[in-house]
Amino acid sequence: MDISSRIIELAAPAAEAVGLVVEGVDVTAAGKRSRVLVTVDLPETEVGSADLDKVAEASRTIGAALDEANVPSTPYVLEVSTPGTDRALTERRHFLRARTRLVEIRLADRSVTGRVQDVDGDTVVLDVDGELQQVPLGEISEGRIVVELKRLGEK
Repeated sequence: MDISSRIIELAAPAAEAVGLVVEGVDVTAAGKRSRVLVTVDLPETEVGSADLDKVAEASRTIGAALDEANVPSTPYVLEVSTPGTDRALTERRHFLRARTRLVEIRLADRSVTGRVQDVDGDTVVLDVDGELQQVPLGEISEGRIVVELKRLGEK
């Protein structure tokens, strides 16, 4: 088992204990230490953003789990973060987490900008200028959240 897989195995239960899920792990060399970046997010069933207090608690519980297992066995710096709005939307769960968000989706022949209403099976349901459009996940070559300064429902 490689180091990233082992870290995921240890970090996932620690993150779940505070209501988050592990999205990914990246381990890189940083001088005499390793940099361990654990990306956490809310479960796909929830809408919104991960609370900073939850991220801090996840950092503590993940750090304790790694230290107890002595993984990695060399000195490391642990960073726990959320995916951020610039994350590429590549999987069904990413679009589920993006419900209510404005997204830009690139298809083979065009780009579509709309608000994610739902994910029905393998289809993303978008509100594009008041019309619902269904876009199969398999046809999406790239998806990104459009950063809005004012969220839905704000005046």
